[in-house]
Amino acid sequence: MIAIACILSSVFLWSCAIQDKPDEKATYNAPEWAEGVVWYQIFPERFRDGDPNNQHDRERARGPEGWEITEWTQDWYKRDAWEVNASDDFYAIVRERRYGGDLQGVIDKLDYLKDLGVGAIYFNPVFDAQSMHKYDASYYHHIDRNFGPDPEGDVAQFESEDPGDPSTWTWTSADSLFLTLIDEAHKRDLKVVIDGVWNHTGTEFWAFQDLVENQENSPYKDWYIVNAFDEPATPDTNEFDYKGWWGFKGLPVFQEQNGTLMEAVRDHIFAVTKRWMDPNGDGDPSDGIDGWRLDVAEEVGKEFWKEWHALVREINPEAITVAEIWTEKAREYINADMFTSVMNYRFAYAAKDFLIDDKITTDEFVKRLEQIHKDYPEGAGHVLQNLMDSHDTARLASFTVNQGIEYEGESHPRDGFKVRKPNADERKLQKLVALFQFTWQGAPMIYYGTEAGMWGADDPDDRKPMVWEDMDYEPETHHPFEENRPADDNNFDSDLYRYYQSLAELRNSEPALLKGTANILAHDPELKWVIFERVFEDDKIIIILNRSDESLVLDISKWVNKSEIRDLLTADNFSVTDIPINPISAGILK
Repeated sequence: MIAIACILSSVFLWSCAIQDKPDEKATYNAPEWAEGVVWYQIFPERFRDGDPNNQHDRERARGPEGWEITEWTQDWYKRDAWEVNASDDFYAIVRERRYGGDLQGVIDKLDYLKDLGVGAIYFNPVFDAQSMHKYDASYYHHIDRNFGPDPEGDVAQFESEDPGDPSTWTWTSADSLFLTLIDEAHKRDLKVVIDGVWNHTGTEFWAFQDLVENQENSPYKDWYIVNAFDEPATPDTNEFDYKGWWGFKGLPVFQEQNGTLMEAVRDHIFAVTKRWMDPNGDGDPSDGIDGWRLDVAEEVGKEFWKEWHALVREINPEAITVAEIWTEKAREYINADMFTSVMNYRFAYAAKDFLIDDKITTDEFVKRLEQIHKDYPEGAGHVLQNLMDSHDTARLASFTVNQGIEYEGESHPRDGFKVRKPNADERKLQKLVALFQFTWQGAPMIYYGTEAGMWGADDPDDRKPMVWEDMDYEPETHHPFEENRPADDNNFDSDLYRYYQSLAELRNSEPALLKGTANILAHDPELKWVIFERVFEDDKIIIILNRSDESLVLDISKWVNKSEIRDLLTADNFSVTDIPINPISAGILK
């Protein structure tokens, strides 16, 4: 054990209180409910199958011969006969799988989320789309047919409408169930935020289908970036060409002029926005969604975002908008005219590099945290969506197994990424990261199943079906490239769940953790510990992070005017001059 007093010269003191910038107070405003709220991200097709009668069929899934729904509890890398017959490559066919997750499954598990301590749900896209991920919308104004109770009836309603005329829009069974979900969530004081994809659609999108059929004669010819129309004079050749998102033709991109989408596209998106934010159209948004997460936000013109945000705030001033921007460029988008918050990948990078990979010093860790908050207006620091994993990254648990792997570029089994379950030491790293995530300023977000022990490489392995306590799962014994691996138990991890639950309970009950300023008090780059405080009015909590493999004993008396202090997580009492912190561990002290 190493005994250390914080007054030693080796200690680096830091007075980088994360304070709000007073000159921007009048311009930026975040909803109070979002300050420090615990988020939970749901990938709907993989969360819970609550209705066995609304499953995809082979045609809708575009599956090969023999295609069928995949068993929810089977080993992820075990391949059904139709997959084996279709391809030798696991990754060439796995995205055609469907597991049957739906809205009823979410409704059935709202109490699970409430018990966990969640206050807001972020849904990956729920609009009608062919794929399992739903970023290829067929309609923005309807919920996916297979997420509701009557897929065939919903399709008949689609066909009875003019999708370009909002006055003809009706409410399908899936739409109505989604409104029920919102109502049930609100009864439990859970906010609902959905994914908006205003940069591109799928090729099945109703306007794009008209464009394909009618070419230059389509009223929607200016909606998309068309490189060449099909020439009627050459019936044997199809010259039709258009811009796809990052070159992928399955996601045709909307056209822009002067930094905004074309007027007809804007009108349609505005009508969709009103529909989901104020379903009754009566000026009362309480029956609608509580905000939006916007996909590839920096790939849509800023002038559009200003127009769209003006509408959003007119409908519901308490709505939140969250930009998907991975870099420091986000600072250009978080302001009074545009987004409220951002998916805070910069937080994830810093936490991973220090707490998991041990590849940056405490100096760099603190510097990055300070810079994040300097980059945003007053109040934004409390609502930044502090995530560690998502549908676009490997899972947090797998990052602890594959230390040193970057978020982007290497987190895939093709690159040697280990697919096994974390061991006990690696779970300690996950718990350390989670504790920091729940005690630092901002709003922590749990990716579905992270709290239940799920692991997995990057897309598609990060999108396994949720593990539930009431299900018995096959052990994971297979490997995507038929390599040897240990047999890993893949059932619900009750201990880890209770740990996340206890962190959420602390955050929700302690005003300093919800709304307090964050001040770095001291750190030591050689011994790898960081001390910070959260302060709200007269309430103060001190957090000590120990990334080293050695036990520490720290003296924090210079920051505490009492002789004893209590660890909120363990309920142990300590002298403020002798605070013991185990290796790869932390203390939450009050």
